[in-house]
Amino acid sequence: MTCSSDSTKQISVIGGGYVGLVTAACLADLGHMVTLIDIDEEKIRAINAARSPVAESGLNELLAKNLGKNLIASSDYESVKRSYLSIICVNTPATQTGSADLSSIEAACLSLGHALRCNSGDHVVVTKSTVPPGTTESLIQPLVLRTSGRSDKNTIFLSNPEFLREGSAISDFMSPDRIIAGSNNDASSEIISWLYAGISAPVMFTSVKTAEMSKYVTNAFLATKISFSNEIGNVCKRLGIDVYEVMQCVGMDHRISPHFFNAGVGFGGACFPKDIRALISLAEESGETSRLLQAVMDINRTQPYRIVHQLENEFGGLAGKRIALLGLAFKAATDDIRESRAIPIIQAFLEKGAVLVGYDPLAMENMKKLFPEIDYVKSSSDALQGADACIVLTESPEFAALNGEFDQMNTRMIIEGRRILQTKEKQGICW
Repeated sequence: MTCSSDSTKQISVIGGGYVGLVTAACLADLGHMVTLIDIDEEKIRAINAARSPVAESGLNELLAKNLGKNLIASSDYESVKRSYLSIICVNTPATQTGSADLSSIEAACLSLGHALRCNSGDHVVVTKSTVPPGTTESLIQPLVLRTSGRSDKNTIFLSNPEFLREGSAISDFMSPDRIIAGSNNDASSEIISWLYAGISAPVMFTSVKTAEMSKYVTNAFLATKISFSNEIGNVCKRLGIDVYEVMQCVGMDHRISPHFFNAGVGFGGACFPKDIRALISLAEESGETSRLLQAVMDINRTQPYRIVHQLENEFGGLAGKRIALLGLAFKAATDDIRESRAIPIIQAFLEKGAVLVGYDPLAMENMKKLFPEIDYVKSSSDALQGADACIVLTESPEFAALNGEFDQMNTRMIIEGRRILQTKEKQGICW
C-alpha cells in the first residue's frame, strides 16, 4: 500500500446499496468529488456504466450526468487516502432476535481504518447507516481509531441519519424536511454547511446518540400511524363507515397532520419492520417493555390475511380460484420486495390451493426468486384475463387507471389493499 499526504476535500461513500448510491449521486450533483465504494465488483461495473442496481426514479440519469466528471465507483478503498470525509452507508439488517446486525458496520470500519493509515490529514467519518444509539461512540469511533492509528484530535465522527423514501429518494435528499447532525465536535456546523451546500433545510445539531435514536423513532412513529389507521379501519368496516373520510377529518387537526393515515394492507420495506424490531430489542435490553410498538407489529403482521379471509368468505373456499395480484413490491415505483405485504398473502393463497397470476411494473423478477410457481404476466390486462378475483396491493398509477379491463374477469371481485381504484365495483381491505 502506497501512501499519499494529499488529503483534499474529496468524499468517499462506503456502501453501494440504496442509501449509498443515492447519497453518492446526489453529493456529486451538488458539485463534490465523490468515490462510491462497494466490494461487489459486478455492482461497481453496472454503476460505472450508469446502470443503477436499484430501481429508483431519476437515478440512472443522475449517474450518467456525473460519472466521469466528479463521480466514480470503485471496489477498493484507495480513494480514502485522498478523502477529507467518508460516509458509511452499509446495511444493518435485523438479527433473528430483532436487534441490529452490525457486522457490515464493523467490516466497513476495519477497511476504512486500514485505508486511513495512509491519510495524515484531518478526516471526518459520517454514519448514515441506521444504528442503535451509542454505536458511533462504542463501536465505530474506537474501531476506526484503533485500526488507523489515528487520534480523535484530527478525526471527527458524525451521525447524520438518512430519511429517504424509495421512489422519491433523490427529491428527499435534495429537499429534505430537516438535516440532523449528531456530534460532540464544535466543527460539525462547518462540516455540515460544506457537505450540504446548495441544499436549503433546517439543521438540527444534537448529541451523537440523539441523532442515532431520531431515525428509529421517526420510522416507529410513522409505522404506528399506519397500524393505527388499519385498526380503526377494521372497526369502521364493521360499522359501515368510510375510514378514509374519518382519517381526513382527524388529519385536519394541525396537532396531528394527515400524513401516513392511509389504511390498507400494512407496511413493508427495508426500514420500518427492521427498525421497529430493533427499537423493541433496545427497549428490552434497557429493561423496558415496548407494548405499543409490539402492537404495531402485531397489527401489521395480521392485516394482510384479512384479504385472504374476505375472498374465502365470498367464494366459500379458494381451491382452484384464479386470483390476479397487482403489485408485488412493498410499495409502488420500486422493485424492492423486502417485507412486501404480497409475500404473506401469496403464501396463504397457495396453501389454500388458489391459482395466482402476478404483475408488477418493476418487481416481478425479484418475486420470481421467492415464488417461481406463480404465473407472471406482462401487463395488468393479462393478469385480469379470466380471473375470479383481483387484489390490488400497491398504489401504482398504472393500476389507478384501470377500469374497463376488469370486464375481462370471470367474476368482478376486486379487493383493494391500497385505495386507488376509480371503479365502484370493489371492496377495500378495511373500508
